[in-house]
Order: sequence, then structure tokens, then C-alpha cells
Amino acid sequence: MPTRNRGKHANDEKLFNEKWRPIFKEAVKDLSYLLSRNYGSKAAMQIVGNRYRLNARQQKALIRMSASETALLHRQSTCVNGEVLKDKTILVDGFNLLILLENTLSDAYIFKSQDGVFRDISGVHGSYKTVFKTETALVLAGEIFEDLGVEQVIWYFDSPVSNSGKMKTFLYEIATGNHYNWTIHLDNNPDKVLVESEEIVITSDAWILDNCKHWFNFVAVFVERFSKEEFIIDAV
Repeated sequence: MPTRNRGKHANDEKLFNEKWRPIFKEAVKDLSYLLSRNYGSKAAMQIVGNRYRLNARQQKALIRMSASETALLHRQSTCVNGEVLKDKTILVDGFNLLILLENTLSDAYIFKSQDGVFRDISGVHGSYKTVFKTETALVLAGEIFEDLGVEQVIWYFDSPVSNSGKMKTFLYEIATGNHYNWTIHLDNNPDKVLVESEEIVITSDAWILDNCKHWFNFVAVFVERFSKEEFIIDAV
């Protein structure tokens, strides 16, 4: 049984405490303004990061909370509500969703972006290991899918990531034990699969949201049920 948690770093209480919340709101406005005027993300981030004296970890959070006006309008137009999910097949960006849910349950800081999507500042970096909250996150996700009336959930995991094969086996065990109608695929490029599909997608990945046909803000439902408000940084 894993004993470690996901997400929170030793300095995060200092980097994302109450003092920083109004600063992030202003920084998000500035960064989004520049992105909307076609500044490159790196150049825009350097300008805003320097202005507000943000370190690398804070800048990572800031870029994930921000988007151009064009991106926000597009994402709003392709987002569906929960009622649409009844009797549907849903495609899930596996590591993207799972790590975010683990962070939420582990009291790591998560970031509500301008598009209403919650994001974290973790990543798999070529390797994934389960944590203390992994199984709980999957079971709770399964319960929400059932509450929404989803017919089938198809999870996609990056096959080049270490331990993705073990994750596939683990998810099938969770699905079998809880009678979830899940299918799990490993793919070299799941992002491409998700954006080319006609099915509704669940992800917080900005590139996928900007290119997929339809998406659902699943994590907003999860956060409403299970997150603690003090660990949410809101961009708006």
C-alpha cells in the first residue's frame, strides 16, 4: 500500500498562502491580456513573472490559470453540461485526470483557471507511481460517473510512461470490484486520440481543450464534493 501523497511541496504554504491570492488574480489578468494580443507564452510569462516577482513554481501555476480570450470563448462553446453525459461513452485523459484527483484528495494546492477548469502543477515526467489516495480517487470518480449516468468510460494512458501497464491492470481491478463499465487503453499519443474523437472528453490539458470536439468539466464536480476551499487558488 503506497504511503506517500501527491503534489504539495515543502514551500507551497508560503508560495500560495492568502497573501498571494489577490496577486495571482492581478497576474492572471495581465498574462491573459498579453496572450490575447498574441504574445508568446514564454515572453508574456517573463514579463508578468518579473512584475509580480513570482518564482518558477508560482509561474507554472499562473500559466495554467491563464488563457487568451479566443481560447476561453472556444472552450466555452465546446463544454457540455452534466445532463448530456447520460448514456454516453466518455473518453478520459488518464494520467491528467488521475493526478489531479490525487492532488485534490491529498490537500495539495489546485488552481481554478479562467476557463473554469481546475489544474495542478504536478506531472508524470516519464514515470508514474501510485500514492496513498490513488484507489480512493478512482473509486470516487467511478461513483460520480455513475451518478451522471455515463454508459461507458474509456481511459487513455500514455504507454511510454513507466508503470502505465500496471495502471491498466489496477484500473481493471477497480472496475471489476466496483462493477464499473470501464475500458482502459495504452497509447503512444493519447492526446491525438482524444482530439480526433467525436466523444466527450475529460481533461484539463489546454491543448486538448482547444482542439477536441466536446469536453466536460468533470473535476469541477469532484472538487465541489471533495476539496477543501483553503487549497483552491481561484484565478477569477
